[in-house]
Amino acid sequence: MSKLGQLGNALHRGDVSYDFIGKRKVWFVVSIALVLISLGGLFARGLELGIEFRGGVEYEAKTQITSGTVQKFTDAVKAANIEGLGDPVVTTINNERVRVQTKPLSQDDVPKVRAVVAKEAGISPDQVTSNQIGASWGNQIANKAIWALAVFILLVFFVIWAYFREPKASAAAIIALVHDVLITVGVYALIGFDVTPATVIGVLTILGYSLYDTVVVFDKIRENTRGITGSNRFTYSDATNLAVNQTIVRSINTTLIALLPVGSILVVGTWVLGSGPLKDLSLALFVGIAVGAYSSIFVAPALLASFKEREPGMQALNRRVTAKKAQSQGGTAKKAVESELVPAAPGASPVQDRPRATGSVPAPSTRPMNAGGAGRPQPSRKPRSKRGK
Repeated sequence: MSKLGQLGNALHRGDVSYDFIGKRKVWFVVSIALVLISLGGLFARGLELGIEFRGGVEYEAKTQITSGTVQKFTDAVKAANIEGLGDPVVTTINNERVRVQTKPLSQDDVPKVRAVVAKEAGISPDQVTSNQIGASWGNQIANKAIWALAVFILLVFFVIWAYFREPKASAAAIIALVHDVLITVGVYALIGFDVTPATVIGVLTILGYSLYDTVVVFDKIRENTRGITGSNRFTYSDATNLAVNQTIVRSINTTLIALLPVGSILVVGTWVLGSGPLKDLSLALFVGIAVGAYSSIFVAPALLASFKEREPGMQALNRRVTAKKAQSQGGTAKKAVESELVPAAPGASPVQDRPRATGSVPAPSTRPMNAGGAGRPQPSRKPRSKRGK
């Protein structure tokens, strides 16, 4: 059996344990810091909206695609020095066409960019297609995405409530979900990737990954805490920590298996294709899956334990468990003291004459002994001459 499998079995049995819940303040501080950095990136730099959201002009031309095609077309369009052009977005399509996207341009500037693209592609300007994209379509997509996110969160809240019969579980899962979305969007703002409809799809997709891991951990918590108030062995935090340890190997394996193909798509979309839907989609998925795994292990269970331990029943359970532990430690110490031997008196034999630590030493017997002063006492018998008379 592999070492990871042995570790997973030891964690599931409770032989090995890491105090995730006991260090909840550390995880909360880390999460708050990440969220603040993400919000700072959003307010300071903002999101780089793609052409679908901000509007612009899109050009397509047929050309021979090589490894330097994207860079050549980018440099050629920039060299036109058209006012308000910005940084063009150049992508390739099926290794036979090139697409150039720019910011909204005036009617006089559109033919200039078409001529530059045609010259670089080695074709006539009439063979280059151009389309004006209005920002209203992007606004419609953004509004629908926000509505979809709000409806999704609302439905998730009630579904988790109905499944676990615990509104605090729903609250913890939703907070972790919002935490994942904010950090993912913040990464887009800090890195400067364009936000496109593919990005919106990726952000909505990561919600499922995050909730999947969270529900798995919560289900194990429910199993470990069933009837917990009727005993005094574990607190709710203890049972929650055990559940996290029992599921952490599964969560890590699932996350790694999901991140490997997504990471490959991200590498291809960024360094091979240069830009496009693959890059936008894969970045959202990669960051969202990684952050979702973190929140499912460190954030959501800790939030649930914090919410539950505010209940009077759980507080009474904590007091009983604490009292039992103190009593058990006191009893162990008392037994250790009583088991020690009392030092021997001066002149006494180190073993035979040493009094016992507990109990009393029995008094010597006064019954007559046989000859030699040893053995069992014998009854008195008549002389042989008088026997039988």
